[in-house]
Amino acid sequence: MLTLAGHWSKTHDVSIFWNDFTIIKKAQERFQLDLSKVHVVPNIFQNEPLITKLFSSSQYDLIFSLSDGSVPFSCASKNILLFQAPFLHISYPLWKRMRYQAIIVYSEFAKRMIDPSVGKYATVIYPPIDPMAFTSKKKTKTILSVGRFSSFFQVKKQEVLIDIFCEGVKKDILKNWSLVLAGGLLPSDKKYFEMLQVKTEGLPIELLPNCSFEKLKEEYERASIYWHGAGYGETNPERMEHFGITTVEAMASGCIPIVYNAGGQPEIIDHGKNGYLWNTKEECLKYTKNIIHSEKLRKELQSQAETTSQMFSSDNFYQRFDDLLHQITNKQC
Repeated sequence: MLTLAGHWSKTHDVSIFWNDFTIIKKAQERFQLDLSKVHVVPNIFQNEPLITKLFSSSQYDLIFSLSDGSVPFSCASKNILLFQAPFLHISYPLWKRMRYQAIIVYSEFAKRMIDPSVGKYATVIYPPIDPMAFTSKKKTKTILSVGRFSSFFQVKKQEVLIDIFCEGVKKDILKNWSLVLAGGLLPSDKKYFEMLQVKTEGLPIELLPNCSFEKLKEEYERASIYWHGAGYGETNPERMEHFGITTVEAMASGCIPIVYNAGGQPEIIDHGKNGYLWNTKEECLKYTKNIIHSEKLRKELQSQAETTSQMFSSDNFYQRFDDLLHQITNKQC
């Protein structure tokens, strides 16, 4: 959302509905985005009377809403709705449906889940990365996984990855290797994080909560292999990886991805060509072992991974949204 706001602010007057006016400064520091032309205005959709929402939203040519499963009513001339997860049950009555010109989802996986509920086919636009922001440097015996530390919504399964790593060490598959787990951490997830800390005591495993973007890029650069476990043991699509943007970032950095075979990940990984998709813990270790013991395989997978990452560039992302904006407004961006 912020990437798109920064892009459209170059040619349009763009505001973000947010009650913390320091969000721009925080976002620029964390994500290294140019948001200098983006404005912040009070969030009219939160704790405001209906009449205020209707009047305030009517002042806009277009409102782009990021949905948590709900569908806000907007009186803007045009409206776009982005579902950030493959919600199974969406209340989308006709009187709201008529206000939206487009529905966006992150992946074909999310589209399959959401299409039956929204009454019109969603458009898939993959999230962007800037391949130029990531580089591949001298690789070390490091496995990296990136994802929010949470035991609730969109679980990243760090505890499962720790179990796999321990099994690999026990079997001498991962002798002299280390595991780095990086990701955001909210106060509400403190207990889960503390459990992980206890679980990793005395092991070559490093936990990096809320690390800077620069630090994260350094971890990508030195890691040889990228693990991802979201979706393991789950049947609810909302708890699977909706797309896999950290997987693409890892690939752009020359990390070879070995990710759980669910959600949007199969849309990124061509099994055996630019990485691997695993279904069991044993498979994850087997593919890891294959990579460790074959320099030729490592080079081939690394090269293909870096090439694949270019498909998800910011330029492609901008072009898709510019085309969509032109389509629904009949105006050039």
